[in-house]
Amino acid sequence: MQINRGLIEDVNKTFYEKVYDDPWLALYFQVVEKERIIQQQTDFMTGALGGENRFAGRKPSKAHPHMYITDQLYDLRKSLLIEALEEVAAPQKLVDAWLKIDEVFRKTIVKKSLSECAGRYRIDPILNFSKPISYYSAG
Repeated sequence: MQINRGLIEDVNKTFYEKVYDDPWLALYFQVVEKERIIQQQTDFMTGALGGENRFAGRKPSKAHPHMYITDQLYDLRKSLLIEALEEVAAPQKLVDAWLKIDEVFRKTIVKKSLSECAGRYRIDPILNFSKPISYYSAG
């Protein structure tokens, strides 16, 4: 598969617009600059898909130990990723490869209970946000 960094960046731009607009997921990104995460994830996915590896960040398991991410939250994130891949008309080979990589990280990011969370640093708060009431009143 030909790796198109520009397309990967377009997917990430579209995806993170959705993430930052989502009332639940956005809570986990309050202190993360959107442009930085877009570039970081573009670097990560470009390398993970077989392109040039410029990624210098933490592995997902090391970046998320302080976040209580449930399967429900991960599924929400995945649905936004699928929407983004569709909106930029990503080729099916890219969609399949991306979603396969994404699912591999589910088991290192999703936690069954809050007790599985740990700060990356001593001062790191545990991020645990309830589903916003707006989810219950919509549709």
